Amino acid sequence: MVFAILNGRVSSSINKSLATEFKTAGIDLTPEGWTVMIFLWEKDGVSQQALCNATYRDKPGMTRLLDTLEKKHLVVRVTDRSDKRSKLIFLTNEGRQIETQARAATQRMLSNALKGLDADELIISQEVLKQVFKNLSD
Repeated sequence: MVFAILNGRVSSSINKSLATEFKTAGIDLTPEGWTVMIFLWEKDGVSQQALCNATYRDKPGMTRLLDTLEKKHLVVRVTDRSDKRSKLIFLTNEGRQIETQARAATQRMLSNALKGLDADELIISQEVLKQVFKNLSD
């Protein structure tokens, strides 16, 4: 049980620190929005379902998140020509323009979060978390 509590605390601290970094940098983005934006910066023009799968969010939660990002003019929904029931999510110019600054803010947060850990410790930590995730996903 201690692992679950500690994992929750770490996740919460990461989100809080990332939100602070974004605010300090003048970026109007939440950690939740970041998970969508980072995916779109790598592959723009994907379905809402693809974003749900990539970020482990349910459809209603993703809809609310995309509503917020759309109001901030960071993304736009476009009807899929091959399936009129589906919407594809694209970055706007504003969404593309914040990438460098948002990545830098994220890197600052990660550098702070990971200070004092050497490369071997990071590798072990990642492997442990991957195995826990795999165990729970099976």
